[in-house]
Amino acid sequence: MTTAERTEVAIVGGGPAGAVVATLLAHAGREVVLFERTRVPAWRAGGVFTSPATMTALRRIGVESPVLGALARPIPGLRVETRRGTSFRLTYGDDGSLAATAVGLDRPAFDAALLAMAEQAGADVQMGVAVRRMTAAREGAQLAIQRGTATATVKASVVIGADGLRSVVARSMGVVRRAPLGLRVGLTFHIRDPEPGVLRDGRMCVLDGAYCGLAPVAGGRINVGIVLASAAWRRELSEHGAAAVSARVLAAVPIAADEPPGWRDGERCDEIAGAAPLGHRVARRAGDGWLLIGDAAGFLDPFTGEGLHRALVSAELAAASVNAYLSGERGALRAYDRAMSARFATKDVVSRVVTAFLDHPAAFEHVAARLARRAAVRETMGLVMGDLVAATRALDPRFLAALLAP
Repeated sequence: MTTAERTEVAIVGGGPAGAVVATLLAHAGREVVLFERTRVPAWRAGGVFTSPATMTALRRIGVESPVLGALARPIPGLRVETRRGTSFRLTYGDDGSLAATAVGLDRPAFDAALLAMAEQAGADVQMGVAVRRMTAAREGAQLAIQRGTATATVKASVVIGADGLRSVVARSMGVVRRAPLGLRVGLTFHIRDPEPGVLRDGRMCVLDGAYCGLAPVAGGRINVGIVLASAAWRRELSEHGAAAVSARVLAAVPIAADEPPGWRDGERCDEIAGAAPLGHRVARRAGDGWLLIGDAAGFLDPFTGEGLHRALVSAELAAASVNAYLSGERGALRAYDRAMSARFATKDVVSRVVTAFLDHPAAFEHVAARLARRAAVRETMGLVMGDLVAATRALDPRFLAALLAP
């Protein structure tokens, strides 16, 4: 039997973007229901490495410092390395605090903390509920949901899609488009860190047709994130499986002088999580009675490490727009789409340029060699990739000349 329910705001997806927008809207006095398909937050393919801008946003949203301290492990810098031995280090500050460094997050615990914050704010967080489809019109939207064997329809004044790369909301609204880059497959898991108390850089190792990120995270682990960009790597994945391909990629990562002893052969803490395709693009992020946030609103590639910060910013912008819409400003949802474009369009161009270079090893080697030698250019690149300065800095002709000139 199908039952009918009604709410002011329905949020699909309980990741960071969904939890934060639920918190902000509940604090504003809105009736909010959040549907998350998993029964408890668990490890799944997602970002763990993020810049200081994310910590600033979390404090602005109201996450207390002791909570962040328990969930985030400081990462002083990110070393980018090529297969041919070139390396450069991107930094965000030098005082070792969460305010001036990148961090590695314990994502299941982090997601659980944000969902608890949403509940404390007054949002109705419903775990283990799958959203099957959605329809929308000027007067509101409707979701078809499933709780175990029971089905229901939920009518809402606004539906917020925070449901990631395979967003039901985006597909239902017909706004999904081909990703701007070729097919990329992601594999990610954790390995036990034999030296969990050591302050250590993250690493991004660029191989031929693939790259591998290594990030120390809270809980005494090292997160391994692998992206397979070439057809040869993807073919090997289909023939030999994720475990064999992951082992081969790790074997190709250059040995670092400061890496933990024996970590490559250490205990794997969880199953390998996969994601494909990594790229996700939408024609628009909002319409009558709905909008998209987080990865559902568009995601390019994890190399630039921008997903979590963008998710939080999109949640803040969406909360303000939804609140205005429910207060009678009928154009507020489409204004959200324009605000997101204004905030991220230039950064998207930079990210596409960076990831395009990854497909051409000789070109990436050229850029990496210049970044290794030119401290001022390297510093600017780190600030741009960390969302700490305007992305227009990376497209300034003077910066490009300093980066690319012999």
